[in-house]
Amino acid sequence: MRNQQLANLQTSIIGIIAAILVILGLNSFVIMNPGQAGVISILGKARDGVLTEGIHFKPPFISIVDVYDLTVQKFEVPAESSTKDLQNLTARFAINFRLDPLQVVEVRRKQGTLENIVSKIIAPQTQEAFKIAAAKRTVEEAITKRSELKEDFDTALEQRLDKYGIIVLDTSVVDLTFSPEFARAVEEKQIAEQRAQRAVYIAREAEQEAQAEINRAKGKAEAQRLLAETLKAQGGELVLQKEAIEAWKTGGAQMPKVLVMGEGTQGGAPFIFNLGKMSN
Repeated sequence: MRNQQLANLQTSIIGIIAAILVILGLNSFVIMNPGQAGVISILGKARDGVLTEGIHFKPPFISIVDVYDLTVQKFEVPAESSTKDLQNLTARFAINFRLDPLQVVEVRRKQGTLENIVSKIIAPQTQEAFKIAAAKRTVEEAITKRSELKEDFDTALEQRLDKYGIIVLDTSVVDLTFSPEFARAVEEKQIAEQRAQRAVYIAREAEQEAQAEINRAKGKAEAQRLLAETLKAQGGELVLQKEAIEAWKTGGAQMPKVLVMGEGTQGGAPFIFNLGKMSN
């Protein structure tokens, strides 16, 4: 009986030891998956050295492991600034970033969680970068040269976030708005430009029409000049013919000479027939 009790006691002890070993084993190792990095904190103090993908030992019970996602993260961050001409300009940026795996320990010590990184680092630095970019240009330039505004913003943001172990991969302007007063000014300017363009078009059209009228008038004048010369020449021929006929009717001593215009004559010059000689 006593032997049986001893055997049961030994079995219980072995079971307890095995359970303790299992618990110790489960709490003594941590696995980092691809795209993850870990930081071990022992008794609340972050230890140097980043846990990369794979299995790692950690002291049981007295340590915890903070796991950080190293894949691309995306957050939309609002920003507001004044332009060079003191106009209010608001924007919303989509920031694609990831953590520098070599600086994860410093991130853990200074920022803590990813939520803290976004709210305490990325959001305010986005605001400051936007102020730098917007202050270089007027609100009209910020709208018409949007790509240049984004380039200045990207440069300023990358420089500011790099020291925090945050790598900016890409940014995009989701929304860019300006004050209602400027919107009305832009609309009025566009209307004025359209009216000016319409006035220029009408003036050019009138100028072309006037030139056409001048060309038509020149053409008419030239036609009238040619007609007058023709009539004048034909009138002189008729006078000569009439004089010759009148002289013949009165019975002059010599038969009248008739002036005839011939196509065969050189330069259209007239030639005269002596009717007296022709009658002989």
